[in-house]
Amino acid sequence: MKQVKIGNSNFKGSAIALGIMRMNKLTTAEAVKALETAQEVGINYIDSADIYGHGQAETVFGEAFKKSSLKRDDFYIQSKTGIVEDPNLNYKTTRYDFSKKHIIAAVDGILERMQIDYLDSLLLHRPDALMDPAEISAAFDELQSAGKVRHFGVSNFNPMQTALLQKGINQKLLINQLQFSVMHTGAIDFGIHTNMTDERSIDHDRGIFDYARLHDMTIQAWSPFQYGQIEGNFIGNPDFPEVNQALQKLADEKGVSKNAVAAAWILRYPANLQVIIGTMNPDHIVDSAKGADVTLSAQEWYDVYLAAGNNLP
Repeated sequence: MKQVKIGNSNFKGSAIALGIMRMNKLTTAEAVKALETAQEVGINYIDSADIYGHGQAETVFGEAFKKSSLKRDDFYIQSKTGIVEDPNLNYKTTRYDFSKKHIIAAVDGILERMQIDYLDSLLLHRPDALMDPAEISAAFDELQSAGKVRHFGVSNFNPMQTALLQKGINQKLLINQLQFSVMHTGAIDFGIHTNMTDERSIDHDRGIFDYARLHDMTIQAWSPFQYGQIEGNFIGNPDFPEVNQALQKLADEKGVSKNAVAAAWILRYPANLQVIIGTMNPDHIVDSAKGADVTLSAQEWYDVYLAAGNNLP
């Protein structure tokens, strides 16, 4: 599978990564099958978060990984922290917490649940309005010196938040994990509509893709087959006939699935991108992974973009 460089580090990860948000719904045997299938098709990157399944996704991963034929070096394992849920309020998010105490405790919990000794990378999950870079720096330094976390990044941060944090820490932020798909293109629409006054010219994300490219950060695209704010899957959805027709046409021509084409569409964007797929179905893992080795022409990319309901000025 195609590999991408992770930030400005010497690490390379598979262009398609496996997110384990839904792994808590699997039996241990099913989770073993999902992980082994991912490894067989060239996926060497696992993405998690301490809140996935309220922690249970990582517990199932840990049990499955232990019982599988896989070795720790087979995967680059990443998790995220910073969102605080209250189990007494049906796991409602009550705050974000980037305190040193919370970050350190969260990583210890992640390592225990996943039954591993270290994380290859840790991301701060969503921006904390009370973020103190000095306190985060102290946490990152302690985790790195203890060998518990090798690299760091962020998720859903805008450029100013990223720059503010980067100024206050000793480690290079390698990753920003952002929602991006054929049907979620706001982060690039405004650039296409530069010097226009229409709705698509509004930059909601402050040029985050261009910032990542300028600062050698890897963008990890989450929910690659979702529309809106993860409102549902657009692949095969009868509410989106035009984009599905465009994807199917290319899928037929290239001998892959529509999911693979949708993944290839993301990877065609000229940034250092990874696609995080969240399926736990082994057949779907195989289908989607083929997108890493599909190359779309510029015209094919724009055909899909237009079919998704976008327009060009």
